[in-house]
Amino acid sequence: MQPLPPRWRDALADEVAQPYMQALDTFLDAEQAAGTEIFPARGDWFRALELTPPDAVRVVILGQDPYHGPGQAHGLSFSVRDDVRIPPSLRNIYKELEGDLGIAPARHGLLDAWAAQGVLLLNAVLTVRMGAAASHQKRGWERFTDAVIRVVAGSPDPTVFILWGAHAQKKAAFVEDVTQGGRHLVLKAAHPSPLSAYAGFFGSRPFSAANTFLVAHGRGAIDWGLPPRA
Repeated sequence: MQPLPPRWRDALADEVAQPYMQALDTFLDAEQAAGTEIFPARGDWFRALELTPPDAVRVVILGQDPYHGPGQAHGLSFSVRDDVRIPPSLRNIYKELEGDLGIAPARHGLLDAWAAQGVLLLNAVLTVRMGAAASHQKRGWERFTDAVIRVVAGSPDPTVFILWGAHAQKKAAFVEDVTQGGRHLVLKAAHPSPLSAYAGFFGSRPFSAANTFLVAHGRGAIDWGLPPRA
């Protein structure tokens, strides 16, 4: 297993010592020893955590699995490298961003600039076999990423959780919204997939809602615009 970034390692010390993490590590080593290609590359398994330390998280956007096509996944939910075709769900995210804040769609799918501002782009499962969606589910990643969410939810800093689709909403069901007496803002909508985007994703305006909440709590707005392709 790749080492966790230092601040996450400290926050998750008890979790990474659990037996299931060793079992997960053994499984991943066996996959690679058998010649199975795993996405993202080993060095990117914890990229979301590397770019967004726990004390810097202002927004959490939950995905499910990494992209399983060659060259796509690089450790951030919904994001692809800037030379890769933009996936349909991300295109719809850009459409909603334009409708919400008037920001023209980026011509690439690299979301590093969001992560660098405190947007934790976390998948529920952090690895996948090439060409085999959901192939690394129920191996331990879900428990680990639950722990990551609990660290953020336990922070005293008011944070925005953007939960698109039933899977994300179920995974973060324990996060207490401000309407429930909690300190975080939980925004729920349909998934941006073309199969569901017209069932409540378009028009949900999560980006402006997130910024309004962050500014009101002294945490500053996210610049949701993305720089041009490198």
